[in-house]
Amino acid sequence: MRFRVWALVIVAAAALASATSGIASAAAPSAWDGQYSLKRFAATKTGTSLAARQPEPDFADTYTFVTTCTDGRCVATVVAGPTPENHTLPRPPRYTWEDGSWVHRYDWEWDCYQGPGKPKIWAPAHSLAVYTPRADGTLDGVWRTEIDHGPCAGTVIMAVAAYPVDRNRWTLS
Repeated sequence: MRFRVWALVIVAAAALASATSGIASAAAPSAWDGQYSLKRFAATKTGTSLAARQPEPDFADTYTFVTTCTDGRCVATVVAGPTPENHTLPRPPRYTWEDGSWVHRYDWEWDCYQGPGKPKIWAPAHSLAVYTPRADGTLDGVWRTEIDHGPCAGTVIMAVAAYPVDRNRWTLS
């Protein structure tokens, strides 16, 4: 009986600690500053779109972020990095701190690849990328896109991660 009481106390304490740490991280953002390699795990993407089933390798690019906070709102902006091939992507990308994660919502045009020799078909798309900071200095999350119509209509979902380029910033846990 005594063991069960202690087990319940430990479980309750762990739940309370987890809840309070979530509140702290939602209230006080971890600045997203410096150079990060953003990796998109395209080889394992999922979703209902034809594009989700097309083979594609994972890919990464290095970007420089600067965080600014004004009136209780924090935004991490990409200030340097490669220009995207798709000219409809919003520039510069901006991530807003929301509930413990960096969130980027944007509308753009998906260029649907249909195979060699066939033209790409452009369709309106709506994306949500979420990156959550981890104790070791990395971020991970998910990128979800909804393509409105055309042969690629549907969802594309892939895991994403961000790694500090300066490995000295990584914290061992």
